[in-house]
Amino acid sequence: MDARIEPLAGGLPALVWRWDAETDILSGAFKGNRAGTGLTGTVELTDEVGSIAVVDVHNGVICGLDIVVWPEVGTAVELAVPDKLTDGRVVLSAKAAKSGVTSLELNAPLTVTTNRSETVFHLCIGPHREVDAVRAADHLLIEVDRTGALAGFWLTDVPPFPAEEDL
Repeated sequence: MDARIEPLAGGLPALVWRWDAETDILSGAFKGNRAGTGLTGTVELTDEVGSIAVVDVHNGVICGLDIVVWPEVGTAVELAVPDKLTDGRVVLSAKAAKSGVTSLELNAPLTVTTNRSETVFHLCIGPHREVDAVRAADHLLIEVDRTGALAGFWLTDVPPFPAEEDL
């Protein structure tokens, strides 16, 4: 999926991650602040083993993410969030919006790595490659590769999964 990084207009949006304990879905979203045209709807990322991540888009701007069906999650002893960041927004190609489409489905390998405390998750789309990371919200970083393709997401400050006694 073609994507481009734009400067952020206004302050950095706030995002809160929420678990749905019954379905294991992790969700987070913020209000998009871009007027104009572009896809308003969802982009469903799926892989061959049935993993599903849904990207929320408003006027072309990525403004949320739901991990619906998790791929196998790997744990890294040290999972370092990129430190070379700019605040910005990621805008997806306007081609879909021109055709009136509100939902897209893309097939690509998905992998997830987390730190030991499971407060940081890295969702990678396709193979690992050189990327630019942008802070789109206080707890969401989005990666775009050097060819202008959406490459991944960093989810930070993720709360613990609800314990059974919390249900």
